[in-house]
Amino acid sequence: MLDANMKTQLKAYLERLTRPVEITAHADDGAKSREMLALLDDIRSLSDKISVTRGDDGARVPSFALTSPGHDIHLTFAGLPMGHEFTSLVLALLQVGGYPPKVEQALQDQIRALKGQFRFETYFSLSCQNCPDVVQALNLMAVLNPGIEHVAIDGALFQPEVDARQIMSVPTIFLNGEVFGAGRMGVEEILAKIDTGAADRAAEAIKAQDPFDVLVVGGGPAGAAAAVYSARKGIRTGVLAERFGGQVLDTMSIENLISVPHTEGPKLARALETHVREYDVEIMNGQQAARLDAVKDGFRVTLASGASLTAASVILSTGARWRRMGVPGEQEYMNKGVAFCPHCDGPLFKGKRIAVIGGGNSGVEAAIDLAGLVAHVTLIEFDKHLRADEVLQRKLKSLKNVTILTNARTTEVKGDGKRVTGLAYENRTNGEIVDLPLEGIFVQIGLVPNTEWLKGTLTLSPRGEVVTDTHGATSLPGVFAAGDCTTAPYKQIVIAMGEGARASLAAFDHLIRLPVAEKAA
Repeated sequence: MLDANMKTQLKAYLERLTRPVEITAHADDGAKSREMLALLDDIRSLSDKISVTRGDDGARVPSFALTSPGHDIHLTFAGLPMGHEFTSLVLALLQVGGYPPKVEQALQDQIRALKGQFRFETYFSLSCQNCPDVVQALNLMAVLNPGIEHVAIDGALFQPEVDARQIMSVPTIFLNGEVFGAGRMGVEEILAKIDTGAADRAAEAIKAQDPFDVLVVGGGPAGAAAAVYSARKGIRTGVLAERFGGQVLDTMSIENLISVPHTEGPKLARALETHVREYDVEIMNGQQAARLDAVKDGFRVTLASGASLTAASVILSTGARWRRMGVPGEQEYMNKGVAFCPHCDGPLFKGKRIAVIGGGNSGVEAAIDLAGLVAHVTLIEFDKHLRADEVLQRKLKSLKNVTILTNARTTEVKGDGKRVTGLAYENRTNGEIVDLPLEGIFVQIGLVPNTEWLKGTLTLSPRGEVVTDTHGATSLPGVFAAGDCTTAPYKQIVIAMGEGARASLAAFDHLIRLPVAEKAA
């Protein structure tokens, strides 16, 4: 099942096990069961601390559970955790086998202190780059707290469950049989939802923070670069982020980051955070900025929780998010047929009819990708012509199960109350409204900057981007901005990193030029 290179790498990892790992496999005579048993046999052969036995109860098939003698651990993989989830399997083996997790001790203590019974089920797809974060977070929680059970389920292998539970996007998480959440979530976000006092404790901890010299708002490539450059100057630096990594977390493949021929978004996001944590930087994750005010000693950033932070200077790197269509039914059927990530959710629409909204590079690439999975793709473009690169257009037009509609405007998402059943679009040539039956809609119409909270505080462009000069300075002296939330052209990771570094250097230059009395006040 595993090639020689993977076996060599995995064997090196498994040497870190400090206690036995018992694997109980549930299988039948099917092909996937045989693959799973072959995988488990390979794993067993690489460490004398691992044993594999066959179970005979009514568990999902194929599946396997991990535990360790003397430890009350409830952790199961239903399906074959390869692809993006192979890392989740390796981490689960290590953590069940006693290898300490690379998670802050405060979070580990918080997990262990949880009271009650929590039975989590996560539906994933092997092509989903968002799923491993959820799977790994819940696996860790199951290892640390005997009251937490986690089953990670490959939706493609358990289609009847997916249909019965009306799962239209991954990752989708159930807690004790009820929908808990959908989309990327880390340990902090999960804890915030199940630990009722977590938000209040986080707010109190933030309130207790001393003023920063530089406060970076946003944890994407621009924010990470700004934090590293600031910390290397030896000044007190903080990072406030809703989710460290930002939009990069939703990027499947990155092949244009100079000196890195290929990487994936989640991997890069982890590398960014690891680099920042090498310095004395205060990272406050899972927090949303709500207001920016100038105060006597610099600036105050008020959070959605009501807590606030002060800093002598601020660097805004809040990034951008997927632009929505803004039509009736879109919000109602979010994650019920309306999706944004073809790599994550595409496998759930195998054999179905879907639409892709948007004729730029992202839309055409999504349509090409999905055409290999679904029964039919209808690409809808508002303009008279597609805007994607010519080579992509030629590829799209060569596909037999693709229909291209130009000069068309989506007017409504339709559904039966549970899931998408179609959409309506306007033929902009004659004004006719056309109903299009389908089961899924992938929206690929660009990004919108995360700057609504800054309106009226500093100058924004008509598109909502923060207006900056050549140094990254905004219209508010002492406040700088970088990355996709700004007017800087070409929204690229490498550009955001450079802009973050530039904004940090500009902020430092601003700080050292402040009058001594004012800075010390």
